[in-house]
Amino acid sequence: MESKSNPPMIIDDKLHILMFPWLAFGHMIPFLELSKLIAQKGHRVTFVSTPKNIDRLPKLPQNLSPLITLVKIPLPHVDKLPENAEATVDLPYDKVKYLKKAYDELQQPITQLIQDTSPDWVVHDFAPYWLGPIAAKLGVSCAFFSIFNSATLGFCGPPSVLMGLSGENRTKPEDFTVPPKWVPFESTVVFRLFEIKRVFDDVAGDDENISAMYRMGGAIDGSDVVLVRSSYEFEPEWLNLLAEIYEKPVIPVGYLPPTPINHDLNDDNDKEWKSIKDWLDKQPRRSVVYVAFGSEAKPSQHELTEIAHGLELSGLPFFWVLRKQRGSADTEAVELPDGFEKRIKGRGKVWTSWAPQLKILSHDSVGGFLTHSGWSSVVEAIQFEKALILLPFLAEQGLNARLLEEKKMAYSIPRDDRDGSFTRDSVAESLRLMMVGDEGKVYWEKVKEVRGSFVDRDIQDKYVDNLLNYFKAHKPQTKVRALNGKCEWA
Repeated sequence: MESKSNPPMIIDDKLHILMFPWLAFGHMIPFLELSKLIAQKGHRVTFVSTPKNIDRLPKLPQNLSPLITLVKIPLPHVDKLPENAEATVDLPYDKVKYLKKAYDELQQPITQLIQDTSPDWVVHDFAPYWLGPIAAKLGVSCAFFSIFNSATLGFCGPPSVLMGLSGENRTKPEDFTVPPKWVPFESTVVFRLFEIKRVFDDVAGDDENISAMYRMGGAIDGSDVVLVRSSYEFEPEWLNLLAEIYEKPVIPVGYLPPTPINHDLNDDNDKEWKSIKDWLDKQPRRSVVYVAFGSEAKPSQHELTEIAHGLELSGLPFFWVLRKQRGSADTEAVELPDGFEKRIKGRGKVWTSWAPQLKILSHDSVGGFLTHSGWSSVVEAIQFEKALILLPFLAEQGLNARLLEEKKMAYSIPRDDRDGSFTRDSVAESLRLMMVGDEGKVYWEKVKEVRGSFVDRDIQDKYVDNLLNYFKAHKPQTKVRALNGKCEWA
């Protein structure tokens, strides 16, 4: 007979997970998607970012909002960071390093939040290289979540290389244009010279900037487990390599295709979508090229001019979401060629405000996507079986392009290896090849073939279940609760 004074204990298998992404929407949205999938399983999530970013996130589904707490932590002021800039979308590329400095100033409030909320796990991005030791000191397990694919991580290498602690350090741009020695299989996943030159300051670091490579190495080294936006169906050899070079568990979480609720629009934006949809509805099926280069990449004036003339020369209908500048601190706004919009009226449309990318890609009239190769955009294009025409600009986009080229899923616009230049003719020819040429069919068919491994909900569910089972089995302490509701630690 059970004693009333000593009620039996049962294990509480519900988790509390704290999410801390980097201040870029290409990072925050995958973190939010994973949060929603975790909450759907009945677990609690605390999602942390700055006030302006939290306010700009997609609205949470009603059934999940009780389980996902959005926490706003003010971003500290640092010199040279423009006022009201809280995400990479608000800044030109050369100012992003000051956003990272401000982000590093969040150490104290994040430490306090972990102490106050006692999560079972902290899931963090590449930027807070300092978070692993803090979590360990507080007795909380730590997971580094990479929104990059496995091939990108594999190319970048083990923490010792990333942090400059090995004899295999890459010190000049040319070192990044060849396969690294720790990759034991044949691969074309490397940077082209112009791609690595554009970001080499962030790769190498400087007096004002702790390098992205060092940050990622520290984030991996300080974590208990590494989570990757990847799958064994698509990248088995790269995932196996990561487990070997990291010498710790590596868990794929699937590709986290966005759910429709992420793109519910308020009334004002509904009017904008109606205008876009009315135009798309008038175009033939699979005839339109959707053109967008994400929230961070911005072509130079010369590049923009060549893209515009290339779209004009192609003769194809197109919908172009154009960002003329990155935040108010961007003093180099780009402009379309004189008379361009008049000449393409009716056949093409240029949209200079926010646009609902998922809705556009889901429209039947859209057949191809001219993209910067950002991984979230790639996943969305594959979700709707669109032809991928690639024009990488920044960060890991070149590595994504090589992976997709290698797997015959995309076609890259030809460019000069050294300076990245391209011509309007190469833009037009590439678009026609993919949209109306017989040569483009092999790429469309390959996207259709692999689509399931990216967006199948059963596959995605399997990966989330596997992750949660790992989290439950490897908590530092096991929470138990009494039948009378009193909680204690085992």
